[in-house]
Amino acid sequence: MDDENARSAWDRVDTTKPHSARVWDYLLGGKNNYAVDKEAGDTILRVFPAFAQVARLQRQFLKRAVTFLAGEAGIRQFLDIGTGLPTANNTHEVAQSVAPDSRIVYVDNDPLVLVHARALLTSTPEGATDYIDADVRDPERILDGAAKTLDLTRPVGLTMLSIAGQVSDADDPKGIIQRLLAPLPPGSYLALSDGTNTNPALVAAVESYNSRAAYPYHLRDPEAIASFFEGLEPVEPGVVPTPQWRPGPEGWDPSDQVSAVCGVALKR
Repeated sequence: MDDENARSAWDRVDTTKPHSARVWDYLLGGKNNYAVDKEAGDTILRVFPAFAQVARLQRQFLKRAVTFLAGEAGIRQFLDIGTGLPTANNTHEVAQSVAPDSRIVYVDNDPLVLVHARALLTSTPEGATDYIDADVRDPERILDGAAKTLDLTRPVGLTMLSIAGQVSDADDPKGIIQRLLAPLPPGSYLALSDGTNTNPALVAAVESYNSRAAYPYHLRDPEAIASFFEGLEPVEPGVVPTPQWRPGPEGWDPSDQVSAVCGVALKR
């Protein structure tokens, strides 16, 4: 990203309303956020103190899913939509640690993420990274931009973490996912996770956040999220609570209330 694009992005940063990428960054212990984001994050934590743990579990799932895709599944191309602000274990870092020739395209429409995109554009000599400033509601623009770095005739790992929840039912998140997957060849995968409406404390916290946020977040029931994988072949263990998808050494507490579900599925 050149300096002119960086300045343009800075001009579009709105510090009067919380933005999900910046609130998420705050909950993960990052520094790329503003007072309004901290206030929103603190409000969420007062209503639902476990929310910071939900954010960490999401990042752990990303690491496990991308490790699986780059390793066991042999994927060498990744399209990461809803990137968020750079933090530990970004997609390119995980994928290229397994397969140095991996190519990654990041997509987000938060101007502050664009400002910090340089941190996402590092790569191994064998691989490549790119960033697209685009909205998930515009799949055709995303795919056109991704084709400059990825070969869309070869399998792609499409990752969408907490991004379908940014799309209202009126904007048809399932249809958007299908439009993103349609041109990808067999052998491609979808890795997706999103927040559920099954935890009353989380519902209250998100309602509080939505009352002041620039863009609301839409919690859904687990069955609705599972329907986003329709037509794909789920990878074991299927669509499950986030910490239960191939848990690492950290394990998971089966007594925890479900706050998000996730899955990885293959396009045949």
